[in-house]
Amino acid sequence: MDTDMINPRTAPYGALVLRVSLGVMFLVHSLYLKLVVFTLPGTVKFFESLGLPTASAHLTIAVETIGGLMLILGVKTRYAAIALLPVLLGASWVHWKNGWLFTNAGGGWEYPVFLAMVTVVQALVGNGAYSIEERARLA
Repeated sequence: MDTDMINPRTAPYGALVLRVSLGVMFLVHSLYLKLVVFTLPGTVKFFESLGLPTASAHLTIAVETIGGLMLILGVKTRYAAIALLPVLLGASWVHWKNGWLFTNAGGGWEYPVFLAMVTVVQALVGNGAYSIEERARLA
């Protein structure tokens, strides 16, 4: 076996780990950070301070929550990842002025851009192992 090639036995498990960890990150980011730490009114106020409409805060929370659940479960993983990409590109835009390092005041753009690239990878690799779609296909 060529060690430089993708291993077809383990690749689905790599996609699974990526899918679930990315899904958990989105779910916690939306439900805990935006609704518990910042609160919904605080999140709305922040979005409005950026010149964004109120509805964009609600839409972002919904997309992160639903997309995160879809990733965790392995339901339409490619579509979920693609739907989450604009959220990450928007976060990159928000943090761009703060410089590269996420440890900078206000958080830099390194983390949201990295997550955007990881989300693209997820869209490319698909569900991986133990997805609801795979179980339904095999049933």
